[in-house]
Amino acid sequence: MHKISRRGFVALALAGALAGCNNGVGGGGAAIIDARVDSTLNYLYQTYPGTQDLGNRAAGILVMPLITEAGLGLGGSYGQGALRVGGTTVDYYSAAAASAGLQIGAQQYSHVLFFMTPDALAGFRASPGWVAGADVEYAALAQGEVLRADTTTSLSPVIAVVFAQSGLRLGATVEGTKYTRIIP
Repeated sequence: MHKISRRGFVALALAGALAGCNNGVGGGGAAIIDARVDSTLNYLYQTYPGTQDLGNRAAGILVMPLITEAGLGLGGSYGQGALRVGGTTVDYYSAAAASAGLQIGAQQYSHVLFFMTPDALAGFRASPGWVAGADVEYAALAQGEVLRADTTTSLSPVIAVVFAQSGLRLGATVEGTKYTRIIP
């Protein structure tokens, strides 16, 4: 008879939790990802009208329609999305992160990265695996709030907007998330 270690049990429970959340983006190819990106951008722009200005000024926009995150001591998140330049999809990406510490729960959310400078966009596209770090500025939004391009957001090379959260876990951020180009 095999004994399962505590670490093995937690890993198995986490895998089950992520599978149970059913991140449906991962199986339909480019057409489904593009449809979800369109829907996510429409929701973002209608719910938070000020983000439309960010989208118009951005050199590129990475849209992650659905990120599924779960944790029980050890945690992880995963999702797929598309990079748009000039309103056209140019690449597809996965977003993955792992974490450890005092945590329990699961949630799903959407996020969009606005690359505000051509250099920030070029650095992202040239990287084999870009990791979001401290250089990402977060735009906190409340329902119906108008996001204004203040001095902070005007000077930030990358602005992250996290929205449409649901689940039983608090605090979604993109810091530490690794983005990797994929072929859907």
